[in-house]
Amino acid sequence: MSSTFPAPGSSNSRRWLATLLISFVAVLVWSGYAPANRFIWILEATPAVIYAAVLLALYPRVRLTMLVYCLIWLHAAVLLVGAHWTYSEVPFFDWLQEEYGLARNYYDRVGHVFQGFVPAMITREIFIRADVVRGRVWRYFLVCCVVLAISAFYEFTEWWVAVASGTAADAFLATQGDVWDTQWDMFLALSGAAVVQPVLSPWHDRQLQALTRQQQSFG
Repeated sequence: MSSTFPAPGSSNSRRWLATLLISFVAVLVWSGYAPANRFIWILEATPAVIYAAVLLALYPRVRLTMLVYCLIWLHAAVLLVGAHWTYSEVPFFDWLQEEYGLARNYYDRVGHVFQGFVPAMITREIFIRADVVRGRVWRYFLVCCVVLAISAFYEFTEWWVAVASGTAADAFLATQGDVWDTQWDMFLALSGAAVVQPVLSPWHDRQLQALTRQQQSFG
């Protein structure tokens, strides 16, 4: 698995990053073309645009592992797909709902799992590289805490938008009649953070070691 991604700073690495950026722009343009609801599109697409803007502002002064870059791209793609159709009306998940008699369109649940495991890996990288906490158990726990805080803040944001815009925010909330939707959203984000760390940590650690060696070689 260590050879899945190119070495940090290599020409192949730069090509990977260029591919991620170009494909992100392509998905963003597609997502913004005739969305189901322009207001909802702005709300849902904004986090993906912020992702891209922050990474571009930091690069090349701060380079992340390729694993984290790819995870961020995946999260951005999930956000932009949801922005285009709204989270409660993504066609494939509508088909799943009808075909299997599901209670709802579950795309928003997928989005909240991503809201857990992608920020978890970003936080983990920050904690390790900034030497915030060294113990693995404490790092695991604090990463989960950060993710849960992010998820709770996002739920606050949905609440504020709903209060400010009234029924126009129904599609943004995507509760689909579930009175426990907020709790489910936070639970799934926490679950994503809890599961992804033991699964991807070995791979992530190898990439971090390679990135450290590359930075040391350039002084």
